[in-house]
Formats: sequence, C-alpha cells, structure tokens
Amino acid sequence: MMRRIAVLDAPTNLGLRPPTSTSVPGCAKAPGALRDHGLLARLRARDAGCLTPPRYDPGDWRPGDGVCHAREISGYSVALADRIGAIIDRGEFPLVLGGDCSVLLGSALAMHRLGEAVGGRVGLVFVDGHSDFRHPGNASYVGAAAGEDLALVTGRGQADLAAIEGRRPYFRDIDVVVLGIRAQDEYRLDLQAAGITTRPVPALRAEGAARTAQWAHEQLADCAGYWVHIDVDVLDPAVMPAVDAPDPGGIAFAELEILLAGLVDTPHCLGVELTVFDPDYDPDGSYAAEIVNTVVAGLAPVAAPGAMPPRLLPAGPVAPAPRPGNGRPPVRDVLLGPAAVPAPAVAVEPIGPAPTGDGDDPSGADGDRPAEPSSDPSGPGLLRRVAGPEEADDAAPDEAEPDATRPGVDIA
Repeated sequence: MMRRIAVLDAPTNLGLRPPTSTSVPGCAKAPGALRDHGLLARLRARDAGCLTPPRYDPGDWRPGDGVCHAREISGYSVALADRIGAIIDRGEFPLVLGGDCSVLLGSALAMHRLGEAVGGRVGLVFVDGHSDFRHPGNASYVGAAAGEDLALVTGRGQADLAAIEGRRPYFRDIDVVVLGIRAQDEYRLDLQAAGITTRPVPALRAEGAARTAQWAHEQLADCAGYWVHIDVDVLDPAVMPAVDAPDPGGIAFAELEILLAGLVDTPHCLGVELTVFDPDYDPDGSYAAEIVNTVVAGLAPVAAPGAMPPRLLPAGPVAPAPRPGNGRPPVRDVLLGPAAVPAPAVAVEPIGPAPTGDGDDPSGADGDRPAEPSSDPSGPGLLRRVAGPEEADDAAPDEAEPDATRPGVDIA
C-alpha cells in the first residue's frame, strides 16, 4: 500500500522573457530531461501525461504592456488546475514538472478550488531562490509572470492572472511560507510588510533543513493542507548553474533533499511542483541526474510502501489531536475530493518536541557554510502517519536579474 505519485509535465516557458532576440527559454525542455534519467520508474509513479502549452511568441510586447503572454498563461493555468484537480481526486500525489514558475498559477487555482470545495484554506510553501514578488505596487512595470508569480497568487497584479475565475487571492498572505530566498532579496521588506512569513538561506541553515520543514508545518497549522513550490534556483549556482538566474548564497542538494522530505512527510502536503531547471545549460545531463536523485530521495516518504493515504474527514467540527507547544490551533482534516476507493483511516500525531523560536535571525550561522548532516532526515517533531485498516490499492523573463557573465533572461 502506498500513496501513489502521479507525474504531470507542464513544459511552459511563457512566463519568461527571451534570453536573446532569436531564442526562447530552455526550461520547457526540463520535464523531458528529468524523465530521461528514470524519474518515473524510480518513483514508481503513474505517468499523468503532458499539458502542452501555447506557442511562445512575445510578439511586439513592450514594457508597460502588462505581463507578457498573459492571455496564454491564464488559459494554460485553468487547464493545469483541471489536471491537478483530477489527480488529487484519484487519491494520488501530484508531482508537476515545469516549466517556468508561472506554473504556480495553475497549481494555486487548483488549491483555491479545493479549499472552496471543503470549506477550508490551502496554504503554500514557496521554496525559491527569489521572492518573485514584483508587482505594480513596488515596480515601475511588470512583464514576466515567472518573476511575479508569488505576487500574482497572493492577489497582486492584473486581474486576468491574479483573479482567474473571480478567485482572488488564491493564497492569503498569512497562508504562505517562503523558504530559501537570499538574505538581500530585493523584495524582502515588501514580504515582511505583507505579513508573509519567510526564512532566508542563512536562517534556514542556522536552524537546519529538517527543523525548517517542521517550522513550515507549524506556520500553516490553520490550513487544511498545503502545496509545495520548488524552484531549483534555491540551490547555490556552485552546484546548480543550469537555471536562468543563478544567484550565489543558495543551499546544497543535501539540504534540499532533507527539506523536501520533511515537507511531504505529512498527509497535509497535497503535491509538489518543480520549476526553472534549464537543460540548455546542462549539455551532459549531469545536473538533471542530480535533480532526479534529490527528488527521488526527497519524495521517499510519499513513495514508501508503508505510506498510506490519510483518512480525510468532511469539513465541520472534529476532535483533532492536539499539537502541543506551538500555541496555534490544530490542523483540521477535511475531505479533499471523491476518491476512487475508500481511503484507509490514518491518524496524525506529533512526535518529538516542537522547536523553539522562529529561526529568522541569520546571525547564528555563516550563510556560505554547508548545513550539518542530520542523522534523522525527517527531523525532530515532524508529523508521522499511523496507519489504520488497509484498503485495496487502485493502482497497479526570469525571477532575478540575469547573471552578467552568461546569457540570461531579461525581466526588467
């Protein structure tokens, strides 16, 4: 028995500006590059297919025209939300392979629909090297959705992207946790003013990846569940240069693996998306192989034979298990949608002490020093699943300024 992973390709590059006047961003090739390294077989995942994006064509777009490709991104987001919703309705765990960060709009739309259906709220864990929080309120103009995705999904920006289907915002500010941005991120003060919780790289390393995952759980304790966005430029360019905006001061592969494992090791994690890997900068495929190794290890809590789906209760008064030590209301289990077969009963209980302090003070660690290895990748205090009765298995533009030393994506 296991919670089956379903891999969906979303190879869009519509959210980025062209690297040069005669080229297009290469991140649309990422899903194929990752599949070539055996990702699906190693995850024992179902192939949920590929959602083909519209043609990439900026045309005569000019600064001041709003977000480039807005109409195409909006339509693609609706289709992507439909596909993600269908995967969740099957009782599966979606892994969306982007593409650029504009895929977050489709995921966010799916999560808002889900929250509305169950009468609760769904949160977002945003793991990214950049805040992607540029919007008309803090910039002279906008243009690339991939550098504005967090602003858009929190309701900032033009309505054809920030309010699809009249839903605005898709995620409330207090239901977002941002992890892995650089200490001097351009919009860090805007995030703080908005009340969006952040843990930049220095603080993440000071606390450790496992404890940071637990901390993110606690910040979203009022939500019925959460979605995880991962932009691989959260990694340091010394180990992952194959992105459109490499920015020094990132984390290591081992840290991302531990962080991912901690985030998905709870029935409240609804799915993960992976974005911005650019195979054009990976001619021998070595970086794709590293990403696949990290994702496979990080998703082990989901793909493990004993990782059974949770029992999801209808919205309404329930008697959830207490979550001692965090001073926040307990998570309420909700019905996530019709399942093909009844889900087994799974209780969720906290184990270990909750960490003290929020770890946002970066002064306790050198941001360039690798994190201490952890003997327990899941970290202390993480949620665990306690299986109940078994069921029959039904399965057989760029986010930051371009690097001046190499071709980049102009999002200014």
